[in-house]
Amino acid sequence: MTTRKVITGGRVLLPTGEWADGLDVLLEGPTIRAVDRVGHVEGAEILDATGKWVTPGLIDVHTHLGVHELGVGREGADFNETSSPITPEVRAIDGINPFDTGFQDAIRAGVTTVQVMPGSANVIGGEMAVLKTHGRVVDEMVIRAPSGMKAAFGENPKRVYGGKDKAPVTRMGVAALFRQQLMKAQDYLRQREAGQAGTRDLGLENLAKVLRGEIPFRIHAHRADDIATVLRLRDEFGFDMTIEHCTEGHRIADRVAEAGVRVSVGPTMSARSKVELANKGWHTVAALAQAGVPVSITTDHPVVAIDYLLTAVVHAIRHGLDERTAWRAVTVNAARHLGVADRVGSLEAGKDADVVIWSGDPLDLRNRVEMTLIAGGVVYRAEG
Repeated sequence: MTTRKVITGGRVLLPTGEWADGLDVLLEGPTIRAVDRVGHVEGAEILDATGKWVTPGLIDVHTHLGVHELGVGREGADFNETSSPITPEVRAIDGINPFDTGFQDAIRAGVTTVQVMPGSANVIGGEMAVLKTHGRVVDEMVIRAPSGMKAAFGENPKRVYGGKDKAPVTRMGVAALFRQQLMKAQDYLRQREAGQAGTRDLGLENLAKVLRGEIPFRIHAHRADDIATVLRLRDEFGFDMTIEHCTEGHRIADRVAEAGVRVSVGPTMSARSKVELANKGWHTVAALAQAGVPVSITTDHPVVAIDYLLTAVVHAIRHGLDERTAWRAVTVNAARHLGVADRVGSLEAGKDADVVIWSGDPLDLRNRVEMTLIAGGVVYRAEG
C-alpha cells in the first residue's frame, strides 16, 4: 500500500525562489503528487508544519562525499588516482563509501542530493555520479551515473605531477595533455563508428561519451586565464561543459555569460590556500549571476563541510546575491547544473519527494532542520 503524507501549515519555497503560505505538500510514496490546498486526504499521515518553513532537499553540485571520507585519513582518500595525469577510465562510483559520516551530516543539514566526483590532481580525472544522500548501497542511491567527466586546469595538476618530475609542469602542458587526449578520443570514436577499431579502451570509451554529448566535462578552473583556456578548448572540440569553482569568474563575467555555460562557485568559505585563490571572494557569485550566468553554490566537501552549504548561501546574500537567486543556486539551478531537474530541485508534482522542514527561516542560522525526507521517507528527525 502506497504511503501518503501531507505537509500542512508551512511556508513553502516555490521554484522561483519565492515563498508561499497556505499550500500543502502531498506526498504519495516516493513522489510529490501536489503542492496546493489539498484538503483532507483519506489515510494520509499529517505532518504539521505550522509556523515552520518547507523547502525541497538542498543540492550540492560539487563534492567528494564518500570518496574522501571524514575522520579516516589516507585510507579514506580514494578521490585522486595519481598513477597518471590522464585517468578517464576511473569512476567515482567505484570508490564511494555510503557509510561515510559526511552523508549523515548532509541529511541533518537538509542536503538530499549531491554530485560526487574525483579530485583535481589529474588533467582528466574520471567519471562522477549524482546521488541521494541516504542509502546503504551506492547503486541504490544513484540518480544519474555517469553525470560528467572531471577535468582540472591550473595549479593542482602542475603541483602533483611537477613534483614527480612528470608532465604537466606548466599550464601549457596541462592544456596540451588535455588536447592530445581529446584528439585520441576523436580518432577512436571515428574508428569505432566505422567498425575499424581494434581492442576497446575504457578511457577512450568514457571520453567518447563526452564527444557524443551524453555527458559534459566538469572542469576545475579558478583563475580567469584558466577559465578562458577551457572555453577555448570547448570551442575547439565542441563538448558540453560546466565550470567548477570559477573563482575569478567575476573578472570575465561577460565572457562566461556569452559562452552560455553553467557555473558552480565555491568553496568560498575556505582559506586562500594557494595562489589561484588570491582573488577569492563572495562578490564572484553575485557578479556572475548579474551577468546572466546560471550559478550554483558548492562546499566542495570536505574542503568545507557539507553541513555549511546553507551558511555559504547566507554569506552570498550578505555580499550582494539576491535571495531568490541564492535559493535557486542550491535547488532548481543546481538540479539543472546536474541534468536532474526532472527529478529534484523543486517542490512540484511528479518530482521526487525530497523535502526539508525547518524550524523557521532557514537563512536565520539559529533555526535548524526539524525533518528531512528522501523519496517520501523520513530519514532524519531532530530530537527535542
